[in-house]
Amino acid sequence: MNITLDGKRTLVTGANSGIGESIAMALAESGAKVVINYVSHPEAANNIVEQIKQIGGDAMAIAADVSDPIEVAAMFERIDQAWGGIDILVNNAGIDGVSAMTWESDIDQWQKVVQINLFGAYHCAREALRRMVPNQSGVIVNMTSVHEEIAWSGYSAYTASKAALAMLTKTMAQEAAPHSIRVLSVGPGAIQTPINQSVWSDPDSMKDLLEKIPLNRIGQTEDVAKMVVVLVSHIASYVTGRTIFIDGGMTDYPNFSHGG
Repeated sequence: MNITLDGKRTLVTGANSGIGESIAMALAESGAKVVINYVSHPEAANNIVEQIKQIGGDAMAIAADVSDPIEVAAMFERIDQAWGGIDILVNNAGIDGVSAMTWESDIDQWQKVVQINLFGAYHCAREALRRMVPNQSGVIVNMTSVHEEIAWSGYSAYTASKAALAMLTKTMAQEAAPHSIRVLSVGPGAIQTPINQSVWSDPDSMKDLLEKIPLNRIGQTEDVAKMVVVLVSHIASYVTGRTIFIDGGMTDYPNFSHGG
């Protein structure tokens, strides 16, 4: 079964590295036009644009801090000018923040995580829906995490923001469904990226991690990207308002495989 997204106008936030980069490339390989959003390392974003153009695709890089509604609005205006609107939004931009127990956490650092992970997705979805609703068409995919369900000591802002984003997804899906718009979440588990290199490059840390994953392997960014392509395509046209976990079974709590 072939998936074609020919001509679909797509924005992927935080797309100049890691999971976002893989999603952008996978969408482009399926025929979509892709905006590579970034806040730093413009050379990386421009390199992805060139890679997409080399395979015959259409792409552009736009700098915008998703936690700033003014910058987000300006980004969408640029997309309007270039492509006349948007068909697919992937809210991928996010950070996990500084590890600290809640009672020791810095308020500004805590708020920064929520501003990017939750408010950033809201700002982008709000602008996207303002364009999708009149067209009675569109798909939004929010990047949550297994930590919308699994607690993670030291990262209360991250877990709170991801759990809140999951409920925001459900609510927006309910609101947008009468307009033929789908809103979903994708919840990655342990995915091998440069950000978590300290874990997968250390044998002891890797051994501990694999004990939490029933499929006994760390995920690759392509595992997430391929699922996103499926979810935004016609193949998933009857799927909305839910989180699809891409976690190798991590949310199945493998520690209980031998009983409680």
